[in-house]
Amino acid sequence: MEAFREIVALWERRLFFYLRRLAGDEQEAWDLLQQTWLKALRGIGSIREPRRLSAWLYTLARRAAADRIRELAADRQHRADQSELEALADESPGPEEFENAALVHRALDRLELAQREILTLFFLEDFSLADIGDILGLPPGTVKSRLHRARAALREILIREGGVS
Repeated sequence: MEAFREIVALWERRLFFYLRRLAGDEQEAWDLLQQTWLKALRGIGSIREPRRLSAWLYTLARRAAADRIRELAADRQHRADQSELEALADESPGPEEFENAALVHRALDRLELAQREILTLFFLEDFSLADIGDILGLPPGTVKSRLHRARAALREILIREGGVS
């Protein structure tokens, strides 16, 4: 148990930030992180290569987020079928000034989930293309092309909304 506590202390912050990028809000990210740790505790004995621990933890986190996204989508569809009275919240941003980091994070939030995820893993979590491939279950060439498209989409948003050239 002490070794597992050390793993949690070492990886909790990074996994939380990764899940925060995937989840809609902070509380959801904390819930997903708890699910990730429960799965990790149950499956820690299956790790044969300690160097693969980080990719394994991110895979668990990604699966927890994907499961939750599917649950939310099914719930939304169910509510939509029951009633068409739901109003969409106006999410138009105000004319505030943002520092570069805040602007990038806001632009990331506008990307599709798959693009946001691959950029987060590569740039914010510093995973190699091969590790990202393991986490996402994709060949490295596919990761590379998706990363390229995601970077282009992010650049377009930054140019369009942030005046970045």
